[in-house]
Amino acid sequence: MPRQPTLFPDDYDEFLRNLKTRIRQAQVKAALAVNKELVLLYWQIGRDILNRQQQEGWGSKVIGQVAKDLHKEFPDMKGFSARNLRYMRAFAEAYPDEQIVQQLVAQIPWGHNVRIIEAVKDTEQRLWYIQQTVENGWSRNVLIYQIESDLYLRQGGAVTNFEWTLPKPQSDLAQQVIKDPYHLDFLPVGKDIQERELEKSLVDHIRDFLLELGLGFSFLGSQYHLEIGGEDFYLDLLFYHIHLRCFVVIDLKMAEFKAEYSGKMNFYVSAVDQLLRHEHDQPTIGLILCKSKNRTIAEYALHNLNSPIAVATHQLPKQLQQNLPTIEQLEMELENAASEIEVQASEISDEDEEIKEE
Repeated sequence: MPRQPTLFPDDYDEFLRNLKTRIRQAQVKAALAVNKELVLLYWQIGRDILNRQQQEGWGSKVIGQVAKDLHKEFPDMKGFSARNLRYMRAFAEAYPDEQIVQQLVAQIPWGHNVRIIEAVKDTEQRLWYIQQTVENGWSRNVLIYQIESDLYLRQGGAVTNFEWTLPKPQSDLAQQVIKDPYHLDFLPVGKDIQERELEKSLVDHIRDFLLELGLGFSFLGSQYHLEIGGEDFYLDLLFYHIHLRCFVVIDLKMAEFKAEYSGKMNFYVSAVDQLLRHEHDQPTIGLILCKSKNRTIAEYALHNLNSPIAVATHQLPKQLQQNLPTIEQLEMELENAASEIEVQASEISDEDEEIKEE
């Protein structure tokens, strides 16, 4: 039934919308605060167990007894299974500095921390994945994908000329945005695919490709038309990066990088700067995505160009494997903290059931 206009002020809908937004923000803040306290508690428990094992020679069976006793004393609290206590011990061992835990590590959910401890053994890399999770709001599935695809090692690995074609800090930010190689395992294609077919497949799976490109890319089109000097030109893929505030032109190649590719990309970047770039946009960036590259040749090809260009490689699936999960099964949308904690609590509840069986 339509609302009676005389009963509500004209700005009621806007008032209600703002009220809902503040409530949701408060819910997220409360969930984050609860998560931080939970992670700190787990770290303290893990530290105490670790100290007892190191100083007093506690055996591994003690953890099982602690789990049973805590479960008996606090039957309504989740997360005190023997398995989770062992994670707490490993957590404290991985991060001996409580200040780091308070300032950074406790900002992400416990489930995220467990996955990082299990999959990443280097401390520097662990802290990097935590920082990226905080900045990008990665869900647990997205975090797992990024770890399994070795994102840490691929960041900033492309050959670029950003150092002398872009001002700082734009050059440093752009360098970190471009990866090498790009993993395109989600594509249902074979190794003999042609460039136009690769482009079409990427567009068909643009959601997955955006996940692989990283946060901030907005897809503007494929075979993007530009008319220059009365002639027609078409860009393979055109994106806009909302954090870098610039257009990104991607040219796809199914062959090894050749020096002449840089000249073509230089032309495209100049054209986009002249025809599409607005006053407040940063300089357009070009990315030549090849099957392979000789690093020395790529560096020489980019050296005297004034346009910011990067050369990176792509890795296609070696064979189609229908039984393996694909990136399509990962979450693209960012999960809010409250939802993540609800999932975490449910999983921890399942772990507590194990106590009864032990």
